[in-house]
Amino acid sequence: MSEEPVKTLPLVFEQPRGRKKPPRHLADLTPEERQAVAAELGEPAFRVKQVAHHYYARLEREPEAMTDLPAAQRERIAAALLPELLHPLRTLEADGGTTRKTLWRLFDGALVESVLMRYSAGAGRSERATLCVSSQAGCGMACPFCATGQGGLQRNMSTGEIIDQVVDGAAAMASGLVTGGPGRLSNIVFMGMGEPMANYKAVIGAIRRMVAPAPDGLGLSARNITLSTVGLVPRIRQLTEEGIPVTLALSLHAPDDELRDELVPINTRFKVHEAVEAAWEYARTTKRRVSIEYAMMRDINDQAWRADLLGDVLNSYGDGAGGRWGWVHVNLIPLNPTPGSKWTASRREDEREFVRRLEAKGISTTVRDTRGSDIDGACGQLAASDA
Repeated sequence: MSEEPVKTLPLVFEQPRGRKKPPRHLADLTPEERQAVAAELGEPAFRVKQVAHHYYARLEREPEAMTDLPAAQRERIAAALLPELLHPLRTLEADGGTTRKTLWRLFDGALVESVLMRYSAGAGRSERATLCVSSQAGCGMACPFCATGQGGLQRNMSTGEIIDQVVDGAAAMASGLVTGGPGRLSNIVFMGMGEPMANYKAVIGAIRRMVAPAPDGLGLSARNITLSTVGLVPRIRQLTEEGIPVTLALSLHAPDDELRDELVPINTRFKVHEAVEAAWEYARTTKRRVSIEYAMMRDINDQAWRADLLGDVLNSYGDGAGGRWGWVHVNLIPLNPTPGSKWTASRREDEREFVRRLEAKGISTTVRDTRGSDIDGACGQLAASDA
């Protein structure tokens, strides 16, 4: 238990009333809805399909590049389907140019950030490029150690705003803007600003666009998409029934309710065992291994006994036949510093002992390779300030 109670903001599940909706965008439309929009524009349906091909397959958003559209109608059609949703204010680089954090201004002045990270091949692993996307402007989950959570929730992002981050990241990779030359965006993690499960409809819509083949989407593998949550149990159960085999990441951060009530306020609604049980049901149903995210905080949640308790909690779920098929993996995250925070990262020796104890209980465990901390682009640091 921490020495003194942590003061937290109230949990907020709904965005403030009166927020205007972002402009309608191609990515907000299902293939069926596109036909109605084409009729609204007075254009044949194949015109919308042409724009979709430019956007999803060619990663192109500029009307002048869409030369298969009639010159006289090009601007009008593109403006109706591809309004500017994200305006870049600043891009910072770290890790030799392989990490890029972009600050975006949305149509209503709200600020969000996304982080693009390129990883070299090695140790039996192929090269990959991962984009960390935001799903809300701010966050209403009020986790006191997270810079985003301390800023509160401004509003949900639309499917189009989420997808536009991905198209920008894919274009940056394809054009060679990231150190290492032209490449391909391979992985998406919903670990930027916001609680994705609190913006469920838009997030699931975005995932469906990500995995659909062009010209209906970006053709990414669902298995390379990670959806993170602090533990909105009803939404985890809903995801279980979606039939989209994304990786579920549960941000647990404590194995006991007493501490987790402080660190992750949603725990006052859904307790540790409820969240872990919902994650296990997701793994059991989808046969997709779940990731348990655990930010290591010095003398707060990194005690050896908590490692043992975490292992016991996770091992209390399995295949029901006296054995386990490795349904869960623990991802330990060195705490990243945020301004004014009283907490710091765990000592290396405590981190190593935590890993040892989990592995002794048969739990697959790794320590996350933290990227972008010097540009405030690492986990828990996104605060979207234009200062």
